[in-house]
Amino acid sequence: MSVLLVLVCLHAEPVSIPLFEAGKDGYALYRIPTIVVTPKGTLLVACEARKSRSDWGQIDLLARRSTDGGKSFEKPFPIAILEGKVERNPAAARQKLGKPGEITVNNPVLIAARDGTIHFLYCVEYARVFYRRSTDEGATWGKAVEITAALEPLRKTYAWQVVATGPGHGLETTKGRLIVPVWLSTGAGSGAHRPSIVSTLASDDGGKSWKAGAVVADETDPLRNPNETTVAELPDGRIMLNIRHESKTRRRAISTSKDGLSGWSTPVLDEALPDPVCMGSLLNVGKTLYFSNLHSTSGRVNLGLRRSDDAGKTWKEVTRLHKGPAAYSDLAASPDGRTLWCVYECGDGKDPYRRLMLTRLELKKDK
Repeated sequence: MSVLLVLVCLHAEPVSIPLFEAGKDGYALYRIPTIVVTPKGTLLVACEARKSRSDWGQIDLLARRSTDGGKSFEKPFPIAILEGKVERNPAAARQKLGKPGEITVNNPVLIAARDGTIHFLYCVEYARVFYRRSTDEGATWGKAVEITAALEPLRKTYAWQVVATGPGHGLETTKGRLIVPVWLSTGAGSGAHRPSIVSTLASDDGGKSWKAGAVVADETDPLRNPNETTVAELPDGRIMLNIRHESKTRRRAISTSKDGLSGWSTPVLDEALPDPVCMGSLLNVGKTLYFSNLHSTSGRVNLGLRRSDDAGKTWKEVTRLHKGPAAYSDLAASPDGRTLWCVYECGDGKDPYRRLMLTRLELKKDK
């Protein structure tokens, strides 16, 4: 059945190329990818470039750009800016995570807006959130502006010390609102990433100002430690969040809202979307919803792509993107909706983080 679905949905077999490889150019790992395609067709991929294998430590953010439809990519370039003195996150320091002098720059999130602007959010030390933009297809970038204050209202009900944007791509809605999922933690638990809650950041003025949404998911049953979340706009205008969490029931959690800020539905588990506790990616292309994640409940293996033609009510497996060790992924589509791109972590042996791979899938146009 899976092979038949591939023939129905794709023009040809997927084509894959490596973008980053562990151990190259002074970095132990390249992780946490985000990808967008601009209205002019420029591809931009960003990721964490880690000096060690830890979530805490010296981490830079690098990007690669393609202006020829993914046939070739420019050399990696730094996309995050650090200005002034940066303090280590006290939640990490208490648990002796990372080392003095090492700065963690984490969780890149890209948004390609319809007016050609590329919006970029990222975090420093899982404590501060910054925003940059490009108006020339990612060739140059504006000043980094701190927007952490937008999340301060959430401290009234949740004493967070750790914050992370996305990861993966954010969203520009049909009405022009920019939306980025975020997760926050008190930092008291393991890895200084637990316990955790999920919310959103949104901008209605093209990134000039940002505001926090309501809490979408917390420790309320059936969820435990909800965290990395992906977002899409459904054909009827509702905003859907697809949420990773650490509950024993290894199924993705779903919540929707009319505006992406408030009125979130109670999260429910989608029985059709098994998950081993790993980041996934959600993308709406026309009236079709795509979701990439690991087709497993026991380990980070077997990355696959699912398709829904009824706004996530039911899912069909389209194709397997990688057999064997794999992890985080992110999706983007060409302006004409004919090409789907997936950037993902994958490897061989027992290591799912050996490289960041980019796969191109040519879709058949809906009749």
